[in-house]
Amino acid sequence: MDDEVLLVRREGGILTLTLNRPHRKNALDAALWEALHTQLSAVRRDPDVRAVVITGAGGDFCAGADLSGAREGHPLDRMRFVNDVALLLHELPVPTVAAVDGVAVGAGWNLALGCDLVVATPRSRFSQIFAKRGLSLDFGGSWLLPRLVGMQQAKRLALLAEMIDADEALRLGLVTWVVPVEEIAAYAADLASRLAAMAPVAVSQSKALLHENADRPLRDALASEARAQSVNFAGEDAPEAFAAFNEKRDATFTGRWAVP
Repeated sequence: MDDEVLLVRREGGILTLTLNRPHRKNALDAALWEALHTQLSAVRRDPDVRAVVITGAGGDFCAGADLSGAREGHPLDRMRFVNDVALLLHELPVPTVAAVDGVAVGAGWNLALGCDLVVATPRSRFSQIFAKRGLSLDFGGSWLLPRLVGMQQAKRLALLAEMIDADEALRLGLVTWVVPVEEIAAYAADLASRLAAMAPVAVSQSKALLHENADRPLRDALASEARAQSVNFAGEDAPEAFAAFNEKRDATFTGRWAVP
């Protein structure tokens, strides 16, 4: 319903979550944080979800946390809940796509950066706005930015809180693609469909390997890759892929375990 703060649409194996507070540029209030927590928690337990798209209603992605109005509870308790949402997003076993139009600032930008792939439009604008609000980075920004752009650019974005456009975000590696406004919904949907068609266990393990091995020695990375590959060989998808290759057809992946 239009009065829900988070719109949820399920089409096959693709789950689309639309932040739906356009009158506040989809700023994250307590209800929206709670809704995101609920939906991301559910994805972890749903083997039929193969990809997740996160976007915003009304021509904007997300203006960050909603700082207006009264806030209940201790600030540390509120931040722990926000952190839970960030961890749920980061640790999802399925690929995630952020479809960004308009503003993505503060925690809203870090929500997009927490996704695996980011599609933006030419009118998208991005800022780590925190310093201009008397705040420091949150929702994983201090961890994400140095890994994506290096320490110097991370400091520039965090300390100056500049607004950058989509072209600069693309140049810095903070956006994966920039597409016309009228094409972004279809582009993100097609991307999610392609991801959903991949072997789910293999994709999940590759995502986890990239996250876990970024700061590990090569020896440790190779060992974890070997363990993951052994899991793939014990499933139905690898043999199906080999058969499809030999038979010159598209593979159909189920993610099922083949060992009795």
